[in-house]
Amino acid sequence: MSSSGLLTMHAQMCKRLAHKYLSRTYTSRPSLNEVVIVSAVRTPMGSFRGTLAAVPATKLGSIAIKGAIEKAGIAPEEVKEVYMGNVLQAGEGQAPTRQALLGAGLTLSTPATTINKVCASGMKSIMMAAQSLMCGHQDVMVAGGMESMSNVPYVMTRETPAYGGVRMEDLIVKDGLTDVYNKFHMGNCAENTAKNSSITREEQDTYAIGSYSRSKAAYESGVLAKEIVPVSIPQKGKPDMVVSEDEEWRRVDFSKVPKLRAVFQKENGTVTAANASTLNDGAAALLLMTADAAKRLNVTPLARIVSFADAAVAPIDFPIAPAYAVPKMVKKSINARESKSVRPACVSPASGLLTGCQPKSHSQWMAAEVVPLSSRQRAGK
Repeated sequence: MSSSGLLTMHAQMCKRLAHKYLSRTYTSRPSLNEVVIVSAVRTPMGSFRGTLAAVPATKLGSIAIKGAIEKAGIAPEEVKEVYMGNVLQAGEGQAPTRQALLGAGLTLSTPATTINKVCASGMKSIMMAAQSLMCGHQDVMVAGGMESMSNVPYVMTRETPAYGGVRMEDLIVKDGLTDVYNKFHMGNCAENTAKNSSITREEQDTYAIGSYSRSKAAYESGVLAKEIVPVSIPQKGKPDMVVSEDEEWRRVDFSKVPKLRAVFQKENGTVTAANASTLNDGAAALLLMTADAAKRLNVTPLARIVSFADAAVAPIDFPIAPAYAVPKMVKKSINARESKSVRPACVSPASGLLTGCQPKSHSQWMAAEVVPLSSRQRAGK
């Protein structure tokens, strides 16, 4: 074959590969695109070293991503890009989000980005996806978060072991739950917020019990079943174990909540194992797209994203950062009454937000406005 013939074949092959892996459809217009949420699902939330302990974070992410796409009823190849929040990545392997999207059956040409903003990682992935859609860079995206705290490893320094043994560190604590500037646990930061904002132990316990109570009511009414994608776990010599329900809410004994000792501050402490967040395994994913894409694909939106905002404060004061973000969000919002979602690591951060915003009395906000994702927000109401 002549050299010109070889060049022609090479050019044709390059065109085919480019069409398969590089082709993208972008939208552009003078104003920002309207962004809508068309599906929102999650796996059950497993307790630490509980029923989901054998499932890696990337697998949980795959289940959530696949579930979001299937619930919307669109073809996987319609998804142009995926962002997933993931904090404790040690031991997961390269590019966790890439693993998750390929495990969900998306095409090889789908870009992936893993985002780490600690507790806000999943929310930040949604915000960044919304920005990409608003700007017309993409028209259909998946965003969410995944974590398996049960599979986070211990580590030791890379040096010759000292006589007498080596010191190992738990990466859950080191990379996930320690204020690197003050060298103490984030629970101590929550105690600081509770003290400075005059948030009592009783208020925190009441808030926590209310959240668990709403979870219980939502399960018993069947509301949460609509958003949960079951996880099947292979069993040796037995049928697969199917997990379709959160573990934590069934384990709470409300009568013991007021009697628990403080965990982080022994004297006059207020943060306990009941009103602080638990260690969990799970994943969640949203299918986001422009309003034009929703019309093209003939899907009905669940909600539209009106506005969002970030805020930053001193590291020790991280619990009150939302109190600065919410006014910024409301200012940008068309409707200041849009629902708000708070992602607290303990109750005192959520209560700190409520006292910081002060739109009405503390108790009224706790009862009506900011609802933990265990009830109305997570159910899409």
